[in-house]
Amino acid sequence: MSMATTQTLLNHWIDGREEATRSGRHGEVTNSATGEVVAQVPFADAVEVDAAVGAAVAAAPEWESASLSERTRIMFAFRELVHAHREEIARVLTLEHGKVTSDALGEVQRGLEVIEFACGLAELLKGEHSWQVSRGVDSYALRQPVGVVAGITPFNFPSMVPAWMFPLALAAGNTFVLKPSEQDPSASMLLGELLAQAGLPQGVFNVVHGDRETVTALLTHPRVNAVSFVGSTPAAKYVYETATGHGKRAQALAGAKNHAVVLPDADLDYAADQIVAGAYGSSGQRCMAVSAVVAVGDTGDRLVEKIGERLERLVVGPGDEPSSEVGPLISAAARDRVRGLVDEGVEERAELVCDGRDVVVEGHEGGFFIGPCLFDHVSTDMRVYREEIFGPVLVVTRAGSLEESIEVVNANPWGNGAAIFTRDGGAARSFELRVSAGMVGINVPIPVPMAYYSFGGWKASLFGDIHMHGPEGIRFYTRGKVVSSRWPQAADAKIDLAFPTAT
Repeated sequence: MSMATTQTLLNHWIDGREEATRSGRHGEVTNSATGEVVAQVPFADAVEVDAAVGAAVAAAPEWESASLSERTRIMFAFRELVHAHREEIARVLTLEHGKVTSDALGEVQRGLEVIEFACGLAELLKGEHSWQVSRGVDSYALRQPVGVVAGITPFNFPSMVPAWMFPLALAAGNTFVLKPSEQDPSASMLLGELLAQAGLPQGVFNVVHGDRETVTALLTHPRVNAVSFVGSTPAAKYVYETATGHGKRAQALAGAKNHAVVLPDADLDYAADQIVAGAYGSSGQRCMAVSAVVAVGDTGDRLVEKIGERLERLVVGPGDEPSSEVGPLISAAARDRVRGLVDEGVEERAELVCDGRDVVVEGHEGGFFIGPCLFDHVSTDMRVYREEIFGPVLVVTRAGSLEESIEVVNANPWGNGAAIFTRDGGAARSFELRVSAGMVGINVPIPVPMAYYSFGGWKASLFGDIHMHGPEGIRFYTRGKVVSSRWPQAADAKIDLAFPTAT
């Protein structure tokens, strides 16, 4: 099986096989731990996008008409192949993204859980039936595929987020065109190869690499019927408005500023452990990362001290070294942006308790590393609070009460996830009901739902009204149809111009 190595030239995956690019445009894929270029990734133009969509259109009638049993067999075979190749997929993630091996394996596992959910498609796609809604009339509902679906996925989860989309879309009878991040695209190619090995017909799943031009070609293509997206808020807004403006169904999951509220009765050692894991795992490059702590009452000083003690013990290094806990950022530009925001936080007089700006990893001086940073006494008007930093930076602000902490969380424009640490069930219940976020954790820092529930935020964290994977994923990738059925006898023939009612 192919894997990105030094100066590999990647291809698109169209109609069940690799296709060399014709556009002549390329980008560079780097090893985030060294800064070295490991692959050239092609940027598809409108002609190449049209070829991928055309393959999906051609494959759609046969795939839509395939039996549930046939689709189920293919999904089960794909699940087994992904599980068998999970370490290989994880190595690709570590090479191109930089995340440590344990984190990469966890990503593959969370994608596998959605694939396993999709294996239950025979149950998931059941319709409804009502007998005798009127004399001699039955009514029933069914769900049918929407057609060609496009998925546009981010760099931070190169295998998991695609696996949150296409398994359900394919299980529902759609065909799919994936545009992965150009910064770490090889995992998508591996998934395409595994789908082919599982027996998926040619053209049902396709991959085109590219940039904004490629994305726009997908969003405006007349044969693409639905678009799933995960990325930054500005990009999500563009994707949603462009797709819906061209008559497509769209879901666009966007940015976040996830809060963890810590009440005075919380176990502060437990809370500190969980917050450090939630804030600095994957170097903070998660849309569900804890990026802001609201310390309630007198917890702030003690909590910050405990977090700082733990940060001093974290090991920053390349993802393929077993001792590493915090890997590099995805690119030099990402590292420089994060470093600049930390600089600005210092200028705004936030207290920089832990400073990882100048970390150097011996033997990997060209890598895109920045160590864990921790700000205390941050006010909500500071830029380090207002912006999604998307790096290993945690900010701590203070609140006098549970009520005030909820007001802080709800005033933030994003609403992806929010967590509370407490021993008080009444406080937890009040928080879960009143906080404006799509996913809530109680003593859980990263409340990403299991595959049988749906993932999605509120406010500026989601454009559209249907969340991803789980039951809502099935809804998004299917259209409802209601049938009213009568089998009349000759004696029933007559003309009645009144509006029909049940009799």
